[in-house]
Amino acid sequence: MTGSPGFGLTGQVALVTGASGGIGTGVARCLVDAGASVVLHAHRRADAVKALSAGITAAGGSARTLSADLTRPDETGELVAAAAAWGGRLDAVVHCAGIQPVRELAGMDDAAWREVIDANLHAAFGVVQAAAAHMSRQGGGSITAIASVEGGRPAHGHAHYSAAKAALIMFTRAAAGEYGPMGIRVNTVSPGLIDRPGLAGDWPDGVHRWTAAAPLERLGTPADVGAACVFLASPAASWITGHDLVVDGGIGARPGW
Repeated sequence: MTGSPGFGLTGQVALVTGASGGIGTGVARCLVDAGASVVLHAHRRADAVKALSAGITAAGGSARTLSADLTRPDETGELVAAAAAWGGRLDAVVHCAGIQPVRELAGMDDAAWREVIDANLHAAFGVVQAAAAHMSRQGGGSITAIASVEGGRPAHGHAHYSAAKAALIMFTRAAAGEYGPMGIRVNTVSPGLIDRPGLAGDWPDGVHRWTAAAPLERLGTPADVGAACVFLASPAASWITGHDLVVDGGIGARPGW
């Protein structure tokens, strides 16, 4: 009788885009705890990822930081190439980078729409394509994109964001179909409401409504999302691709009427 495949990532090299954000930071820490060496990407918050990298290194882990504007294909390609060169290979990518502005659909101009689509969808296209090109040459790998429960249940003021995340989920399924024969698995993780410092004070009504509706009666944490990403990058998920793993405390199990 053979043993079960493990959840460890020892020896793997992982790239985390948007590592300066709350979810990205949580994902990076979970990957390191599982044994991976990590490349931490940020665009504007370089100081945050440098501090994260320093903390990982001080604790005995392996990390480096890189910067790129992921809406620019040339910079995206250079980022992925640099990540692969640093570790000698690229086993996993977790694409966390994105933006979530609130704007009413009535009166939304073309620039506001395109900003969100570019940051949340076009950037993912570039990251997935560039990462898959490297992974195909080494015999496979894992790509996980952070989507959202809003890809299926839109929120008021988030028409552009919800549209981008819904498209992201379908894009990754299409990518899974095309890259599967190359040994590359492509999935999404769709978080629900994830806690951050100050959230309860900034949006007390929303936090109360969420915790009252969620069967697990709490907000999610970045580590909850990170654990899902570790699973999808691990050998335990070796037969999982084209899947959207919802991490929402059970909110999707509640009726919407």
